[in-house]
Order: sequence, then structure tokens, then C-alpha cells
Amino acid sequence: MISLQQLTKRFGEQTAVDQLSCEIPAGQIVGFLGPNGAGKSTTLKMLTGMLAPTSGTATICGYDLQRDTLEVKRHVGFVPESGAVFESLSGLEYLEMVAALYSIPEAAARARIEQFIAFFDLGFSTLTDKLLGAYSKGMRRKVVITAALLHNPPVVFFDEPLDGLDANAAVGFKALIQTLAREGKTIVYSSHILDVVERVCDRVLIIDKGRLLLDGKPEALVAASGAGTLERLFTQLTGGAELERRAEDFARTFRP
Repeated sequence: MISLQQLTKRFGEQTAVDQLSCEIPAGQIVGFLGPNGAGKSTTLKMLTGMLAPTSGTATICGYDLQRDTLEVKRHVGFVPESGAVFESLSGLEYLEMVAALYSIPEAAARARIEQFIAFFDLGFSTLTDKLLGAYSKGMRRKVVITAALLHNPPVVFFDEPLDGLDANAAVGFKALIQTLAREGKTIVYSSHILDVVERVCDRVLIIDKGRLLLDGKPEALVAASGAGTLERLFTQLTGGAELERRAEDFARTFRP
């Protein structure tokens, strides 16, 4: 479903993504991990057609990322970290606009919207009575997730999808992506909440400075490293242990 071959993105002299290669099959939930600035969001923006690669190739559902950009966009859903929406529209107006962009018939679109808002415990009046600019962060995130899934894409990219969701909504979201994977959809899940990644992902890719460091099943990688947890393995690979030491040293400066 997703194939990356030496995918690279440079911004001037800076290399954000450095010859990234991997294959992701249908029905797999892949945790895409890395520290801030590792190249995760840049990679997702390339794979959704928002940024052009500097070099290398990628295909989504068999469509070439650069030659078939529109087809790629038709076959993916994307929840960006920013959760950006048109704040001057109501929730319903925004979702109906997204449905129209994907040529979803009006009746089918309304049925899907109602199904999603029921799942997320959003009242229909909330979608019609408030502009998105007045929504809470969590409510806005629910609308963005709904928009990403409206056209029933076979591949979905999530960038920090739990940001702003309350505990119940987060539990529901985790069950949702597991169900989508069982139905054959490919899920790429970028997050800093590593205990959630360890529980729900079939596989993790860890990158740092744009390069792939590790690829495999979370439990196998943790067992092989002897780290005990995915979080500990992550800090070992990406320099987090040094940050912990510096934090301890900094905390000592407050002691009397």
C-alpha cells in the first residue's frame, strides 16, 4: 500500500528526510516515531502530496507520488498535527465542503457525518450552531478526524491525533484505528505518546535526523534491546538519556 524508495527532502542546505526506504502492507498500523525535528511531519506531508520530494520515489496504492499526485490524494486521509480548519465555517459546512471535494453524494455524505459525530458524541446542533473558531481543541480534532475518513480512504496518516482529545474520546479513537486496520486499511500513526504506540501498533519505524534507525514489531524490538519499554528504547536511540541527565542536573540548581 505504501512504498518508499530513498525518499529525500532538503530545504536549502538542511536535509529533513534522508533516503528513507520502507514497505507498508494493507491492514497494518505503523507507529512513526522520532524526536522533534526528526523529519516525521515532513515525510507525512510528502506522502500526502503537500510537499514535493527532492529525490527518491514513493507510491501509495500503486500511484506514483509525483506523477499521480491527485490520485494519491484521493486514496489517502490525513489528520495533520495542526488540526487546521476554516474557522469561519460551521462544523457541518466544513464537513460538507470536504465531502463535495471528494465528490461524495450529498445524502451519503450526511449519513457518514451523522455516523461519525455519533461515534464521537458530538451533537448535531454543535455542528450547525457554532463556527469552528468557537470549538474547543478536542471538538475541532474530532471534526478533522471525521473529515479525513469521510471518503473512506484505504490509507490514513495521523500526526499526533490524540492531541486535545479527552480520555474517553482517546479510547474510542484507538478502537477505531484498530477496527480500520482489521478492515484492510493502512494506518500510519505519528505520535510522542509511546505507551499508546506500544499497545496499538503492529510495527514501529523510528527515525532521527531524517534517517531510519529501527523498523520492527514493538515487542520484538524492546525484547532484543533489553530496554524494557518502547519509551526507554526510544530515548536510548535518540539521545533522550542525555536529556534526562541534564534535567536532573538542572533540577539540582533549585535545591537549597
